[in-house]
Amino acid sequence: MLYHLLPGFADVFGVLKVFVYITFRAAGAVVTSLLIAFALGPVVIRRLAQLRVGQVIRESGPATHHAKAGTPTMGGIIMIGSAAISTLLWAELTNWYTIVALISFLWMGAIGFLDDYLKVVQGKTRGLVARYKMVGQWSFGLALGAFLLWNPISPHPTTWTTVPFFSDVAAVFPAPVFVLFTGWVVSGSSNAVNLTDGIDGLAAGLVAISAATLGIFAYIAGRTDTSAYLGFFYLPGAGELTIFAVALAGAAIGFLWFNAHPAQVFMGDTGSLALGGALGVMAILLKAEFLLAIVGGVFVMETLSVALQVGWFKYTRRRFGEGRRIFRMAPIHHHFEQLGWPETKVVIRFWILGVLFAMLAVSTLKIR
Repeated sequence: MLYHLLPGFADVFGVLKVFVYITFRAAGAVVTSLLIAFALGPVVIRRLAQLRVGQVIRESGPATHHAKAGTPTMGGIIMIGSAAISTLLWAELTNWYTIVALISFLWMGAIGFLDDYLKVVQGKTRGLVARYKMVGQWSFGLALGAFLLWNPISPHPTTWTTVPFFSDVAAVFPAPVFVLFTGWVVSGSSNAVNLTDGIDGLAAGLVAISAATLGIFAYIAGRTDTSAYLGFFYLPGAGELTIFAVALAGAAIGFLWFNAHPAQVFMGDTGSLALGGALGVMAILLKAEFLLAIVGGVFVMETLSVALQVGWFKYTRRRFGEGRRIFRMAPIHHHFEQLGWPETKVVIRFWILGVLFAMLAVSTLKIR
């Protein structure tokens, strides 16, 4: 909004020209989303407590988590509101990258909100039945893939995507495969963040790291000089995704103020599906889907730990008549809790891994 309103008065107040620059608006977006999260947090937490929207803790979960039962959940509303308002204030609202990212963010948040509502408010312990949740995620992913095929928003073929570590190699998908791939990325990324959201502050911190990293790639992709120098796809207009990415990071950090151990509020599926979906969609728009696996390396670890645990348990039950486990508990952050690590140690060490994965992702720009 500010991008559209204020530069027009630059003839009178020359300083207003700064609102044209992405770097200035990105700084404004991250600070704005952070401050909005700080302001919204107490109001939302108080209201959720009044409505008795409390977290339901699984009996099979870690024993140390049982005391958290009843802690207000659905706090993802704080992040969705903060990031959305900040983006609307600072981004170019006629830019397709901005429009698609915002719609994706809100759509996935709505799916998560419905699941939380059924699970917590209506008392349906299964929440939104898994297959219906998957239908919502996949339907949007497939619709996004089809939209990008019929309405290309970049000069490069829609079905092309970059391959990490290679500047002159691109993965090329047949159109139907690209649509399916898009659905898989959106669904996979949203569920990966959802699985990671099991310890106070873990998912919020990792999302902030991943979103900021994708913001760097968005800025590079939107500049002809930098993208050419680093061998990255030049995507005119993609620089505006930087605004959305840092607004997301600022909202996650602001939420972390209330979600750090001991958490005053949990993000719930409302937050985790919205954040994960946003990361996946940004990667798709930047043609960096494979790079997302590096940026969000910890999310990949968490998802693989669940897949391995479930797969091995089913195989050994069929093979030996008794299911066996690889980890003491999955996702893997619970495994370390069961080993006796305090929550804060698990979170900080996983954050460190998240930073290392982010640094590895950025290093691919030069190792090409």
